Amino acid sequence: MSTATITRDTRPILVGVDGSSTSVEALRTAGRLGAALNLPIRAVTTWVVDPGFGGYVPIDVTGPQEVAQEILDRALAVAFDGEPPVDLEAALVYGPAAPTLIEQSETASMMIVGSRGLGGFRGMLLGSVSVACVHHAHCPVLVIRPEERTADSA
Repeated sequence: MSTATITRDTRPILVGVDGSSTSVEALRTAGRLGAALNLPIRAVTTWVVDPGFGGYVPIDVTGPQEVAQEILDRALAVAFDGEPPVDLEAALVYGPAAPTLIEQSETASMMIVGSRGLGGFRGMLLGSVSVACVHHAHCPVLVIRPEERTADSA
């Protein structure tokens, strides 16, 4: 048997946060798993500039980065009742959600995402971001489903 010291993996649990109820539950799940596995958590909300703005945001319009920050802050507050884990890092990352999360997964121990975000079509079992992450992430992916499924979501 080797006498080499085994060090624990400190790569974070990556959580995709879009403000949906399943992304809030993904944060809660990451909090429980992070505590149990002694791993940090990295909560990521992505943002992009609407092509309709041509790269410019009118002065009287809240920009996409500010909206993303509000979504992230609100989700963290709801998920952790205002008391986030001490080893949680919250980040806004510029780029489309799926490719950005997949890139971020290169340094993660695992990824947790909600099954469906706020867009898309009712009745879909998985959203395009969660499907892309499941197929292309560089780490294991846990997909959080809604607690109660209705006839519309099944």
